[in-house]
Amino acid sequence: MSLASPRSLFLLAFLACVAVMGGALYLEHALGLEPCPLCIVQRIFIIAFGIVCLIAALHGPERTGQRVYAVLTLLFAAGGAATAGRQVWLQSVPADQLPACLPSLDYMMEALPFQDIVKLMLHGTADCAEVTWTLFGMSIPEWSLLAFAGCIFFSLYQLLRRV
Repeated sequence: MSLASPRSLFLLAFLACVAVMGGALYLEHALGLEPCPLCIVQRIFIIAFGIVCLIAALHGPERTGQRVYAVLTLLFAAGGAATAGRQVWLQSVPADQLPACLPSLDYMMEALPFQDIVKLMLHGTADCAEVTWTLFGMSIPEWSLLAFAGCIFFSLYQLLRRV
């Protein structure tokens, strides 16, 4: 039995990222769901994961290069999973214990230093805890966490496989 080539698996992972981002953009533009700061950070991680997968698929490196790409994808997937996990946790916190809402990203970019913006966005707010849409009883951050778990398993498979 022949295993799929690492190159084709990286391409498949890239296409999965495109599908995830397509779903996120559909929820935003077709259904009118505005992404919270943690959602934006998760999008950045999934885009970074997808770009690394696309580069790996186009490059088609040998074993050492495959491992380098796998480690990079693992880092982005772990960052996304941590962010999604934080948002899932925020959704379980009582409303009176949630941090206050943030000003708009445009305002923060003009008024605050970059490190403060990153800190505020990663901390999450009451906006991040609001459940506005579910599918099969799971919220968007829970689906995102599931997707990042799949990305982590993919990365580990690519890292540990013997070709």
